[in-house]
Amino acid sequence: MINAILVFNNHGKPRLVRFYQHLAEEVQQQIIRETFHLVLKRDDHICNFLECGRAHPVAGGALRQRVSPPEALHPSSCLRSLFGGSDYKLIYRHYATLYFVFCVDSSESELGILDLIQVFVETLDKCFENVCELDLIFHMDKVHHILQEVVIGGMVLETNMNEIVAQVEAQSKLEKAEGGLSAAPSRAVSAVKNINLPEIPRNINIGDINIKVPNLSQFM
Repeated sequence: MINAILVFNNHGKPRLVRFYQHLAEEVQQQIIRETFHLVLKRDDHICNFLECGRAHPVAGGALRQRVSPPEALHPSSCLRSLFGGSDYKLIYRHYATLYFVFCVDSSESELGILDLIQVFVETLDKCFENVCELDLIFHMDKVHHILQEVVIGGMVLETNMNEIVAQVEAQSKLEKAEGGLSAAPSRAVSAVKNINLPEIPRNINIGDINIKVPNLSQFM
Protein backbone atom coordinates (compact mmCIF):
# COMPACT_ATOMS: atom_id res chain seq x y z
CA MET A 1 0.00 0.00 0.00
CA ILE A 2 1.05 3.57 -0.64
CA ASN A 3 1.02 5.45 2.67
CA ALA A 4 1.88 8.92 1.43
CA ILE A 5 2.90 10.85 -1.68
CA LEU A 6 5.12 13.88 -1.20
CA VAL A 7 6.44 16.35 -3.73
CA PHE A 8 8.82 19.06 -2.58
CA ASN A 9 11.42 21.27 -4.20
CA ASN A 10 15.17 21.37 -3.63
CA HIS A 11 14.65 23.65 -0.62
CA GLY A 12 12.13 21.37 1.09
CA LYS A 13 9.04 23.43 0.22
CA PRO A 14 6.09 21.03 -0.22
CA ARG A 15 4.29 21.33 -3.55
CA LEU A 16 2.02 18.30 -3.31
CA VAL A 17 1.14 16.40 -0.16
CA ARG A 18 -1.23 13.44 0.06
CA PHE A 19 -1.42 11.18 3.11
CA TYR A 20 -3.53 8.03 3.00
CA GLN A 21 -3.63 7.78 6.80
CA HIS A 22 -5.21 10.23 9.21
CA LEU A 23 -2.45 12.23 10.91
CA ALA A 24 -2.31 15.48 12.81
CA GLU A 25 -1.05 18.49 10.89
CA GLU A 26 2.09 18.86 13.01
CA VAL A 27 2.96 15.19 12.45
CA GLN A 28 2.54 15.59 8.70
CA GLN A 29 4.85 18.59 8.69
CA GLN A 30 7.48 16.70 10.68
CA ILE A 31 7.28 13.75 8.28
CA ILE A 32 7.75 16.07 5.29
CA ARG A 33 10.80 17.69 6.87
CA GLU A 34 12.44 14.43 7.86
CA THR A 35 11.69 12.76 4.52
CA PHE A 36 13.24 15.72 2.73
CA HIS A 37 16.41 15.52 4.83
CA LEU A 38 16.68 11.77 4.24
CA VAL A 39 16.37 12.15 0.47
CA LEU A 40 18.44 15.31 0.11
CA LYS A 41 21.62 13.84 1.59
CA ARG A 42 21.69 10.96 -0.89
CA ASP A 43 23.97 11.20 -3.92
CA ASP A 44 22.53 10.95 -7.41
CA HIS A 45 24.37 7.69 -8.11
CA ILE A 46 22.72 5.90 -5.13
CA CYS A 47 19.61 3.79 -5.76
CA ASN A 48 16.30 5.63 -5.56
CA PHE A 49 14.82 3.91 -2.52
CA LEU A 50 15.48 3.59 1.20
CA GLU A 51 14.38 0.51 3.07
CA CYS A 52 14.36 -0.07 6.82
CA GLY A 53 15.43 -3.40 8.28
CA ARG A 54 12.65 -5.83 9.09
CA ALA A 55 12.43 -9.14 10.92
CA HIS A 56 12.67 -12.44 9.01
CA PRO A 57 12.12 -15.99 10.30
CA VAL A 58 15.08 -18.39 10.55
CA ALA A 59 15.48 -22.01 11.60
CA GLY A 60 13.75 -22.84 14.87
CA GLY A 61 11.15 -20.13 14.46
CA ALA A 62 13.41 -17.39 15.76
CA LEU A 63 13.55 -13.97 14.15
CA ARG A 64 16.56 -12.19 12.82
CA GLN A 65 16.87 -8.58 11.66
CA ARG A 66 17.75 -8.00 8.04
CA VAL A 67 20.53 -5.47 7.77
CA SER A 68 19.99 -2.71 5.24
CA PRO A 69 22.59 -0.28 3.88
CA PRO A 70 23.82 2.22 6.52
CA GLU A 71 22.04 5.17 4.94
CA ALA A 72 18.70 3.35 5.29
CA LEU A 73 18.93 2.94 9.07
CA HIS A 74 18.36 6.53 10.09
CA PRO A 75 14.57 7.17 9.74
CA SER A 76 13.21 8.87 12.82
CA SER A 77 10.72 7.43 15.27
CA CYS A 78 8.08 9.71 13.72
CA LEU A 79 8.46 8.06 10.32
CA ARG A 80 8.51 4.59 11.85
CA SER A 81 5.30 5.23 13.76
CA LEU A 82 3.61 6.34 10.53
CA PHE A 83 4.46 3.24 8.54
CA GLY A 84 3.89 0.62 11.20
CA GLY A 85 7.40 0.14 12.52
CA SER A 86 10.41 -0.39 10.30
CA ASP A 87 8.66 -2.27 7.49
CA TYR A 88 8.40 0.52 4.94
CA LYS A 89 10.24 2.12 2.04
CA LEU A 90 10.81 5.58 0.62
CA ILE A 91 10.95 5.48 -3.17
CA TYR A 92 11.72 8.67 -5.01
CA ARG A 93 12.78 10.34 -8.23
CA HIS A 94 14.43 13.73 -8.65
CA TYR A 95 13.37 15.88 -11.62
CA ALA A 96 15.01 19.30 -12.03
CA THR A 97 13.83 21.24 -8.95
CA LEU A 98 11.35 18.67 -7.61
CA TYR A 99 11.52 15.46 -5.59
CA PHE A 100 8.66 12.98 -6.04
CA VAL A 101 8.60 10.65 -3.02
CA PHE A 102 6.26 7.68 -2.53
CA CYS A 103 6.16 6.21 0.99
CA VAL A 104 5.06 2.57 0.71
CA ASP A 105 5.01 -0.65 2.71
CA SER A 106 6.93 -3.81 1.89
CA SER A 107 4.15 -5.20 -0.34
CA GLU A 108 4.98 -2.68 -3.09
CA SER A 109 7.66 -3.30 -5.68
CA GLU A 110 10.46 -0.74 -5.82
CA LEU A 111 10.70 -0.88 -9.61
CA GLY A 112 6.92 -0.79 -9.93
CA ILE A 113 6.68 2.40 -7.85
CA LEU A 114 9.57 3.98 -9.79
CA ASP A 115 7.62 3.31 -13.00
CA LEU A 116 4.47 4.72 -11.39
CA ILE A 117 6.30 7.94 -10.48
CA GLN A 118 7.48 8.18 -14.09
CA VAL A 119 3.91 7.72 -15.35
CA PHE A 120 2.64 10.41 -12.98
CA VAL A 121 5.32 12.90 -14.03
CA GLU A 122 4.83 12.21 -17.75
CA THR A 123 1.09 12.67 -17.32
CA LEU A 124 1.66 16.02 -15.61
CA ASP A 125 4.00 17.00 -18.41
CA LYS A 126 1.40 16.13 -21.04
CA CYS A 127 -1.48 17.87 -19.26
CA PHE A 128 0.49 21.07 -18.58
CA GLU A 129 2.77 21.00 -21.65
CA ASN A 130 6.27 20.95 -20.13
CA VAL A 131 5.23 20.93 -16.49
CA CYS A 132 7.24 22.98 -14.02
CA GLU A 133 7.09 23.78 -10.31
CA LEU A 134 4.79 26.78 -10.90
CA ASP A 135 2.14 24.51 -12.44
CA LEU A 136 1.96 22.57 -9.18
CA ILE A 137 1.55 25.84 -7.28
CA PHE A 138 -1.08 27.58 -9.41
CA HIS A 139 -3.03 24.51 -10.61
CA MET A 140 -3.19 22.50 -7.41
CA ASP A 141 -6.77 21.29 -7.99
CA LYS A 142 -5.91 19.83 -11.38
CA VAL A 143 -2.74 18.20 -10.03
CA HIS A 144 -4.73 16.50 -7.26
CA HIS A 145 -7.29 15.35 -9.82
CA ILE A 146 -4.54 13.81 -11.95
CA LEU A 147 -3.13 12.09 -8.87
CA GLN A 148 -6.56 10.67 -8.03
CA GLU A 149 -6.67 9.08 -11.47
CA VAL A 150 -3.38 7.31 -10.66
CA VAL A 151 -3.70 6.48 -6.95
CA ILE A 152 -6.80 6.44 -4.77
CA GLY A 153 -7.00 5.34 -1.16
CA GLY A 154 -3.37 4.28 -1.24
CA MET A 155 -3.99 1.78 -4.05
CA VAL A 156 -2.82 2.08 -7.65
CA LEU A 157 -5.82 2.79 -9.87
CA GLU A 158 -4.36 3.32 -13.34
CA THR A 159 -0.91 3.12 -14.93
CA ASN A 160 -1.81 3.82 -18.57
CA MET A 161 -0.92 7.45 -19.27
CA ASN A 162 -3.33 7.75 -22.21
CA GLU A 163 -6.25 6.56 -20.08
CA ILE A 164 -5.34 9.01 -17.32
CA VAL A 165 -5.09 11.95 -19.73
CA ALA A 166 -8.43 10.99 -21.34
CA GLN A 167 -10.16 11.00 -17.94
CA VAL A 168 -8.62 14.36 -17.01
CA GLU A 169 -9.68 15.93 -20.31
CA ALA A 170 -13.22 14.55 -19.94
CA GLN A 171 -13.46 16.07 -16.47
CA SER A 172 -12.20 19.42 -17.77
CA LYS A 173 -14.86 19.45 -20.50
CA LEU A 174 -17.55 18.63 -17.94
CA GLU A 175 -16.43 21.45 -15.67
CA LYS A 176 -16.47 23.91 -18.57
CA ALA A 177 -19.98 22.80 -19.53
CA GLU A 178 -21.20 23.18 -15.95
CA GLY A 179 -19.55 26.58 -15.74
CA GLY A 180 -21.42 27.68 -18.87
CA LEU A 181 -24.77 26.54 -17.45
CA SER A 182 -24.23 28.25 -14.12
CA ALA A 183 -23.39 31.51 -15.88
CA ALA A 184 -26.51 31.42 -18.12
CA PRO A 185 -28.92 33.17 -15.68
CA SER A 186 -26.55 36.07 -15.12
CA ARG A 187 -25.99 36.43 -18.88
CA ALA A 188 -29.76 36.46 -19.43
CA VAL A 189 -30.27 39.24 -16.87
CA SER A 190 -27.45 41.22 -18.46
CA ALA A 191 -29.01 40.83 -21.89
CA VAL A 192 -32.40 42.07 -20.64
CA LYS A 193 -30.76 45.09 -19.07
CA ASN A 194 -29.12 45.97 -22.35
CA ILE A 195 -32.35 45.82 -24.40
CA ASN A 196 -33.31 49.25 -25.76
CA LEU A 197 -37.07 49.38 -25.13
CA PRO A 198 -39.15 52.17 -26.65
CA GLU A 199 -40.09 55.00 -24.35
CA ILE A 200 -43.28 54.19 -22.43
CA PRO A 201 -45.59 57.08 -21.49
CA ARG A 202 -45.64 57.68 -17.77
CA ASN A 203 -49.32 58.75 -17.62
CA ILE A 204 -52.25 57.44 -19.57
CA ASN A 205 -55.45 59.50 -19.60
CA ILE A 206 -58.72 57.79 -20.52
CA GLY A 207 -61.51 60.25 -20.08
CA ASP A 208 -61.61 61.13 -16.41
CA ILE A 209 -59.34 58.22 -15.48
CA ASN A 210 -55.63 58.88 -15.05
CA ILE A 211 -53.31 55.83 -14.98
CA LYS A 212 -49.72 56.26 -13.78
CA VAL A 213 -47.26 53.75 -15.30
CA PRO A 214 -44.39 52.78 -12.97
CA ASN A 215 -40.77 53.14 -14.03
CA LEU A 216 -39.76 49.65 -15.16
CA SER A 217 -36.04 50.37 -14.90
CA GLN A 218 -36.18 50.07 -11.12
CA PHE A 219 -37.08 46.38 -11.50
CA MET A 220 -34.13 45.60 -13.81
